[in-house]
Amino acid sequence: MAAIIQGIGAATALSSANSLDSKKSLFANSRRSFSERKGSFCVVGSDGRLSYSLNRRGGGGRAEQIITNAVAAKENTAAASTSSKPGHELLLFEALREGLEEEMDRDPTVCVMGEDVGHYGGSYKVTKGLAPKYGDLRVLDTPIAENSFTGMGIGAAMTGLRPVIEGMNMGFLLLAFNQISNNCGMLHYTSGGQFKIPVVIRGPGGVGRQLGAEHSQRLESYFQSIPGIQMVACSTPYNAKGLMKAAIRSDNPVILFEHVLLYNLKERIPDEEYVLNLEEAEMVRPGEHVTILTYSRMRYHVMQAAKTLVDKGYDPEVIDIRSLKPFDLHTIGNSVKKTHRVLIVEECMRTGGIGASLTAAITENFHDYLDAPIVCLSSQDVPTPYAGTLENWTVVQPPQIVTAVEQLCQ
Repeated sequence: MAAIIQGIGAATALSSANSLDSKKSLFANSRRSFSERKGSFCVVGSDGRLSYSLNRRGGGGRAEQIITNAVAAKENTAAASTSSKPGHELLLFEALREGLEEEMDRDPTVCVMGEDVGHYGGSYKVTKGLAPKYGDLRVLDTPIAENSFTGMGIGAAMTGLRPVIEGMNMGFLLLAFNQISNNCGMLHYTSGGQFKIPVVIRGPGGVGRQLGAEHSQRLESYFQSIPGIQMVACSTPYNAKGLMKAAIRSDNPVILFEHVLLYNLKERIPDEEYVLNLEEAEMVRPGEHVTILTYSRMRYHVMQAAKTLVDKGYDPEVIDIRSLKPFDLHTIGNSVKKTHRVLIVEECMRTGGIGASLTAAITENFHDYLDAPIVCLSSQDVPTPYAGTLENWTVVQPPQIVTAVEQLCQ
């Protein structure tokens, strides 16, 4: 605890320093950090195959006929579920816990802090059972004070620990925006490289089922402009575990977005240890006619729409971008060069959201390959209503996706 308190003082002393854009150097460090890791572990691709080296860098109508919250079955492709392969079945929140627990076993500097993460096991039970195993200092229950315990975690990271900070709801982390922006994202740069900030900030977010406006925040649009921060979004138990482990091992600060409606998804994942690349997208469904870019919960709305589109004779390519910052422009670019049409589907707000940034990046880099303007389907720029019917109207639904693809491919 003395080291943690010492780190808090260092974070406070440096919090007023001016910052320039450190993204280039920071992400370069991230790529190097994977190749410099000691110890052996296997890397599992989206097809479930194992390798032992890192070759890459470390408003439409009502949905009466399509169930809006159903999880679509994946196509039988390279990105298909590993349910037919050896392994064990886990719910998404259990996969997050398993990844966290493996890293806490592997590295004694990994610790967890947040509200009710200890003996209660977290608001969505991601940390259930960790406090009795590792003790109250490595699984630290904090007061209801997001700015305080986020600052404490950043200070702890400066002294050599690898904290995992849980926000009970991602909307609450707005209270810690100063610590995340002025400290977490900038201290590596403003200290002249003297400090690394290997911290993971994670928690549930997104539009749930009648949680109200304040508990339905999508904060990826808030955090994407902070220099030095990496952002990833999990969507399956498989990638939830792999991204959790990779985020903990990264020397950069990483925000891991988890969707409140995906915690009970079940999938079979490998028994072997695996770590995913924080900067790599996942090819969910190869296709030829249009590239659909999505992430988190919208992955399943897109896959529902894909079933209808295939029945109508379309062949959509679906990519889960996973890395919200930086974008995997290699995977995205190759798809754009093949299909020449792009549809972005997100739950984030339309104004200043991930889709807007993704549209800009594709336009800058692959404009000559486009045969039609990029179409972006986003949530409406309104506070999320409490009424369930109104809530559904604010979020992109599968029929809207089908209509957008039909118009793009005319």
